[in-house]
Amino acid sequence: MGLRDRGWEQMRRVSVEAGFSQHAASVIFRMGQTVVHCSAMSEEKAPLFVPEGTGWVTAEYAMLPSSSQQRVQRARNGKIDGRSQEIQRLIGRAVRAVVDTKALGPRSIFLDCDVLNADGGTRCASICGAYIALVLAVRMLEKRGILDSRKVLVDDVAAVSVGIVDGRAVLDLAYEQDVRAEVDMNLVMTGRGQMIEVQGTGERGTFSMEQLQELIKLGQSGIEQILEVTRAYLRGVA
Repeated sequence: MGLRDRGWEQMRRVSVEAGFSQHAASVIFRMGQTVVHCSAMSEEKAPLFVPEGTGWVTAEYAMLPSSSQQRVQRARNGKIDGRSQEIQRLIGRAVRAVVDTKALGPRSIFLDCDVLNADGGTRCASICGAYIALVLAVRMLEKRGILDSRKVLVDDVAAVSVGIVDGRAVLDLAYEQDVRAEVDMNLVMTGRGQMIEVQGTGERGTFSMEQLQELIKLGQSGIEQILEVTRAYLRGVA
């Protein structure tokens, strides 16, 4: 749904459904025409670099070859392009911000985000889907009596893109807006309204403090809408 079909302050349609995997907690997260399959698997050991008795959450991100108009090449021999590395680190940081790694215990949770179809905002959709998959994985561990999900998950998280297109602040940029944006920004926040990350760039010029505040306020409204969908889905599969 492009700007011809929605207002400048409206989100694209957001939805969540069960994922494909029979071996992991997984969901399909849709944000407009952007579709990402996110899964979470746990392992009963933690990396050596974390303190003893502490867990870790990490993420990987990839675009399937047919997810874009031009075929995306697969990673070969473990070589990941710089964009994918940056995005998967962002996903990991975003989700770890709402996890008590001490309560998680000496184990790892791996989040895999695979973009099935890309139409702008893939990193934001991946963060949203990865968080839901994480919650489902933690619940699975709780059912086995391994941990307490209420102690592990200290908040929820979501992300959305905002930008300035044709001089106007726009929420949740699809590809057609993203390529024309004078300013492009990704906002990651917790359910309590705390900032995790703000990635903002003047693509074709500068932007003022007033515009920055407008974009953050607009992004916060989008994140609140996403979290409503997220919470409703998680209640439904409790």
